[in-house]
Amino acid sequence: MRLTILGSSGTYPAPSNPASGYLIEAGSTRVWCEAGPGTFAALTRRLDLALLDAVVVSHRHPDHCMDLLSAYHAFAYGPMPQRGIPLYAPEQVFESVLSFLGQGPDGGFSSVFELHTVSDGDEVTVGNLGISFAAADHTVPTVASRWSDGHRSMAYSADTGPRGDWARLVQDAHLFLCEAAMGAAPYQRVIPHHLTAEQAGQIARERQARRLMLTHIPPHIESPEAVAEAERSFDRPVALAVPGAAHRI
Repeated sequence: MRLTILGSSGTYPAPSNPASGYLIEAGSTRVWCEAGPGTFAALTRRLDLALLDAVVVSHRHPDHCMDLLSAYHAFAYGPMPQRGIPLYAPEQVFESVLSFLGQGPDGGFSSVFELHTVSDGDEVTVGNLGISFAAADHTVPTVASRWSDGHRSMAYSADTGPRGDWARLVQDAHLFLCEAAMGAAPYQRVIPHHLTAEQAGQIARERQARRLMLTHIPPHIESPEAVAEAERSFDRPVALAVPGAAHRI
C-alpha cells in the first residue's frame, strides 16, 4: 500500500498546502480520499485521472468535500469525460453538493459519480482495497475508515473527537493517519469534536498502532509543537502529513 499526501491543512487551505486529501494505492487500485480545496489539482499532478477507481469522502464540511465540484466539472466538461466513478460518503455529502449545484438525484453529478452512501459498520471493496467505516465523533455525520490490501492496513480518523467506538479501526494498524486540529497545549480553544496532538498519541498507543502521522492541523497552529506533544504521549517518533510526500504503508 502507498499513501500520497495531496493536502493536509486543517479547516482551510494554506498557500503551499491544500486542505485534506490523500491518494491511497494498492497494486493497480487508486482511490482519492477526501476532496478538500486544492486537492483535485494536486491529484491531477500525481495521477492519470482515467486510472482513478473511486473517491471516498468522510463528511460534508467544505474543507473535506468542496473539490468534488472541481472534479465534477473536469469529468463532465473536460476533454476526456468520465462517468460512473464510485463515490462513497455519508448521505449528507450528496445532499449538500446536489443542493449547491441545483441538481436532483438524476442530474449530471450523479452521472459522473456513482453515489454510494456509507455509515457506521459498512464495508466496501474497491479493487485490491477493503475499506471499513465507523461513525466518528463530529458535528455532522462523519466516517472514520480503515484501509487494507490484505497484508497492510491504514486507519484514518477523519475529523473526530475522542468519544465513540471509531478507534476500533486503529487496532494494530500499520499506519494511523490522525487529525490533530487542536495542536499542542496551551490550547487557545478546545473544541470537543476534534483531537489534540496528545489525544492522537494516546489513541495510537492504546490501540497499538505501529506508526502515527498527524494531519488536519490548521495553518495558524504550530505543527512541530503538535508533533512533539504527540511523540510524548505515543512514546515513539511521530510523522507529519506533508503535502506531496509519498509513504509506503
